[in-house]
Amino acid sequence: MTPSIPEIRQTTEQKMIKSIDSLKNTLSRVRTGRAHAGLLDHVQVDYYGSMVPISQVANVTLVDARTIGVQPWEKKMGAVIDKAIRESDLGLNPSMMGELIRVPMPPLSEERRKEMTKIVRGEGEDAKVSVRNLRRDANNQFKELLKAKTVSEDDERRAQDDIQKLTDRFVVEIDKLLQAKEQEIMTV
Repeated sequence: MTPSIPEIRQTTEQKMIKSIDSLKNTLSRVRTGRAHAGLLDHVQVDYYGSMVPISQVANVTLVDARTIGVQPWEKKMGAVIDKAIRESDLGLNPSMMGELIRVPMPPLSEERRKEMTKIVRGEGEDAKVSVRNLRRDANNQFKELLKAKTVSEDDERRAQDDIQKLTDRFVVEIDKLLQAKEQEIMTV
């Protein structure tokens, strides 16, 4: 059974929302000068033979604006967590203080800030490409419906215009997210 125009539109919109959510998730990992607990979300540790996120073996909290505190639930996990954070792509240097692991955020240099901005722009461009690919897929589905003579040319045209408006809306949202993140990165 072929999907109808509203079904195609709904599916496309849901996929575009997922692209935006994915971008938000990626941007939340990009390090700014400030500390936030979500920064360590993608760092995995070896816990009895399986790789799990740090948040599943320790409490991750903010000690202050520039320091993340990691409190392991088991004593022996301290060294494992410390090593995982050091080896992550975040460039952080944790220090053990008793059972608490302190992860200070080093201030970003101007050069590093510009580099981070380029990374953010690249992620944004990937998200835009993803949204445009979804538009293309939806338009192809509309053309299939037209070929099968299940919709009129006017309906197909209206559907394409609708998908274009949807695409434009999501591209604007991506631009807003990027602008906010770039501002956050460049704020000293």
